[in-house]
Amino acid sequence: MRVGIAGLGKMGRVFSEKLLAAGHDITVWNRSPGPAKEVGEKGAKVVGRPADLVSNCEIVITMVTDAKALADVFGGPEGLAARDMGGTLIVEMSTVAPQTHVELAAMTEAAGGRFIECPVSGSVAVAREGRLLGFAGGAAGDVERARPLLNDLCRRVDHVGPIGSGAALKLAINLPLNVYWHALGEALSLCVQHGVDPARVTEIFSDTSGGTNVMRVRHGAVAAALKGEKVVGTFDIDSVRKDLRAMLAAGKARGVEMPVTAQALAGYDEASKAGFGALDPAVETAYWAHGRKG
Repeated sequence: MRVGIAGLGKMGRVFSEKLLAAGHDITVWNRSPGPAKEVGEKGAKVVGRPADLVSNCEIVITMVTDAKALADVFGGPEGLAARDMGGTLIVEMSTVAPQTHVELAAMTEAAGGRFIECPVSGSVAVAREGRLLGFAGGAAGDVERARPLLNDLCRRVDHVGPIGSGAALKLAINLPLNVYWHALGEALSLCVQHGVDPARVTEIFSDTSGGTNVMRVRHGAVAAALKGEKVVGTFDIDSVRKDLRAMLAAGKARGVEMPVTAQALAGYDEASKAGFGALDPAVETAYWAHGRKG
């Protein structure tokens, strides 16, 4: 299959490498040329504009940071929707508010293309193993058209409804996790000051109702952060802040108050302002556990 990929961040690069390995004809575009050059050296074609992906590909995957980046990829004289898309299917996989996908779908269809969303749940490490979960929204026929490709990237792909439903589900799944890292910091502040070994207390949490599924694999990272180590992961505090803002925007659009989410965002904002924005969310936990000292 002739596949385009717009956006070669950590996840986009994994997608390109996995799809190349699966035998697809891959064409890539990225705002900065370095990542595109590296993927090109592995066998992908490289183009200079997003619009060029439409000319070369049957399906184009977009995976970028936020709604602003998506507006740049789709709009303007060099964007995906700048020319007749001739039935090209866009598979938008970024984590953004549902309304963003609704607007991009309308733009795509006005340019003669088709559009589905399929944000994914899972880390970069999970993506490398092909174990992502995909939440597809859009017309059933379009989802089925993309399914063979998505199956190369995900262990499970669910068609959850129309455009917007996939984005909503992804945000809903991420919300309690993002709140949890902050709440865990407040919880640990009750005991770490008593000299409990960080590795021991986080392992205990992972085996109790005070833990979550993620603690079974991440308690070591939390322990390291509690010990003052610099924990750099594939997702960071500033990325969590971006997602929390999207969650609040989605709630506002539906007239839903989300006070816990808003307070969690304030906590992450404070940790970022203190200089921890580029670090793993486990550092958010340590920042609050140690009385805002990181």
